[in-house]
Amino acid sequence: MNKVPSVDLRDFLSNNLEKKEKFIQTIGSAFQEIGFCAVRGHFLSDELIERLYKQIKLFFKLSDEIKTKYEHPEYSGQRGYVAFGKESAKGSKHGDLKEYWHFGQYIDEKEKDKYNYFPNIYVDELSEFNSVGKEVYVTLERTAKYVLRALALYLNIDKNYFDQYITNGNSILRPIHYPPILEDPKEAVRAAAHGDINLITLLMGAHGKGLQVKNTKEEWIDAIAQKDELMINIGDMLSRHTNNVLKSTVHRVVNPDKELLKQSRYSIPFFMHPVSDMKLNVLESCICEEHPKSFEDITAGEFLNERLIELGLLKK
Repeated sequence: MNKVPSVDLRDFLSNNLEKKEKFIQTIGSAFQEIGFCAVRGHFLSDELIERLYKQIKLFFKLSDEIKTKYEHPEYSGQRGYVAFGKESAKGSKHGDLKEYWHFGQYIDEKEKDKYNYFPNIYVDELSEFNSVGKEVYVTLERTAKYVLRALALYLNIDKNYFDQYITNGNSILRPIHYPPILEDPKEAVRAAAHGDINLITLLMGAHGKGLQVKNTKEEWIDAIAQKDELMINIGDMLSRHTNNVLKSTVHRVVNPDKELLKQSRYSIPFFMHPVSDMKLNVLESCICEEHPKSFEDITAGEFLNERLIELGLLKK
C-alpha cells in the first residue's frame, strides 16, 4: 500500500447498510495493512478547529518564563506544558524538536477518586485556551468511539465492546509546536520514528508534508490528510490486544527543507487511551494456529508506565 486510504464517518453513521459495511471493511483493511486511515465526516467544525489553533498559537507565543510555570514534572509529562527537546522517541538519543501541552480527561467531581488521574492544568493568561481545549477533547473522544465501534465489528466482536473501557479513559489531547529551527539540527528531527502507546490516535494538522509512515515494504510514505480529514492510526495497545491483526505502524515527522524549517509547524493529536485497568490480553478471536498468541498479558496502566519510562518521562 503506497497511499493512506480515506473514508467518511457519515457512511458508518448512516442507515445505509451497504455504505456502513463498506466503511467497516475499508477502515479495517487499512488498519490491518498499513495502520493508518484518513477520516472525514468527523464531529469537529471548521469554527472549532480555527478557535483551537488560534489559542494554541497564542499559548506557544508566551514567554518561556510563563510557559514553564505550567510545567509539572511530577505529572510525568501527562498534564500541562512540556518544554522543547524534553521528549525523545523510544531508542532515540536525541530529544524531539518540539514543545507541547497536554489536556487530560475531564472527570466528574464525584468520580475523581475512582480514577486517580493527574489534574488538568489551567492557563491563567488565556481563559479560552482552557475552554476550547475541553470542547475539542470531548469532540474527538466522541469521534474515536465510533471508529472503535466500526473496528469491533471488523474484528467480529460486540459493536460496543470498547465503550466500557474508553468511558472516562486516560486519553490525552496534545497540541504540539515545532518551533522554527535556525541552526543545523544535526541528527535530531521534529519527531523521531516511533509507534504510539494508546488504542488509536486522531491527528489534526497532518495537511502538509512532514508526517511519514512505514509501509509493509519498509518504505516511508507521506501521510497527508485533506483539510476536512483527521489522520487516524492504531496504537500499540490495540495492536497487542488484537495480536497485531491491526497494525501499530512506525511513523515520524521529518524535517522539511531549510526554508520551511525556519517556520513554525503545529500538530494536534488526540491519543485515545482506555481506563488503566483494561486488560490488553490478546483477544481469543485473534488467535489461531497460524497466528498464535504473540503478547504477554498486561493492563493498559502497566503498559503505559513501561512506555513512559522508556520515553524518559517517568522514573523507575
